[in-house]
Amino acid sequence: MSVETAGTALARPIADRIAWALRDGLVLTKRNLLRYVRIPTLLVFSTVQPVMFVLLFRYVFGGSITGLPPGARSYVNYLLPGIFVQTAIFGATQTGVGLAEDLASGIVDRFKSLPTSRSAVLAGRTTADLFRNLFVVLLMTLVGYLVGFRFQDGVVKAILGISLAVLVGFAFSWISAAIGLAIKSLEAVQAASFVWIFPITFASSAFVPLAGMPGWLQAWARNNPVTIWANTLRAFTLGGAYVASTGDSLLALILKSGAWIALILAVFVPVSIRVYRKT
Repeated sequence: MSVETAGTALARPIADRIAWALRDGLVLTKRNLLRYVRIPTLLVFSTVQPVMFVLLFRYVFGGSITGLPPGARSYVNYLLPGIFVQTAIFGATQTGVGLAEDLASGIVDRFKSLPTSRSAVLAGRTTADLFRNLFVVLLMTLVGYLVGFRFQDGVVKAILGISLAVLVGFAFSWISAAIGLAIKSLEAVQAASFVWIFPITFASSAFVPLAGMPGWLQAWARNNPVTIWANTLRAFTLGGAYVASTGDSLLALILKSGAWIALILAVFVPVSIRVYRKT
């Protein structure tokens, strides 16, 4: 963006600036979604890893997991909500990778030279990845049904559960955006993305009940936001019996989940925009 354009933008009423940012964000969202149409292998390989996780955990580890909470009935019903959360978080790493790729190709410099909102590039990328995550979570639902998973508390709760997983992925996309813009190197971003994701996803209740973990690890896992999100999603999918076993009400779980998502967005949206302006 040129200095004159920036000055003109800042002189606009705030409502006009918001509308301007939304319009530019939608244009760039469309641009990023069209990449999946033109390069379908990007979407195909985004779905391979989650499907492999479902099948491996369902058939390799499923028979060894004991001590399931009330309402689960089978390990696959306990597993899939955790897989939804894990899939959304892992999928969010593509935001940083995509931005690093755009930086390397010079397209970000071209965007900055245009009269576009400074937040539009990031909003367009994270929103496009939200839609991609929605597609992948829906695919995981289909795969889950094929291997025995069932939503046990109605259609509305199922929609709420899927929406929660997608919102988690959206929040983590902003973390990934900050990492991708800060590191810049495509290979380094790909390597760094999983360094911080693996501890929070696997040291949680996403795949196994906390009771089987060492005491020191339980303390971390119990307060891990991934555990809170997985428990909330299970509350939506498994119903009242599971909610009672968590020691929280459904409302408390929803509030905790929403608070973590809001906190991540409150921190990393401005951080990502600030880092973008400095690139």
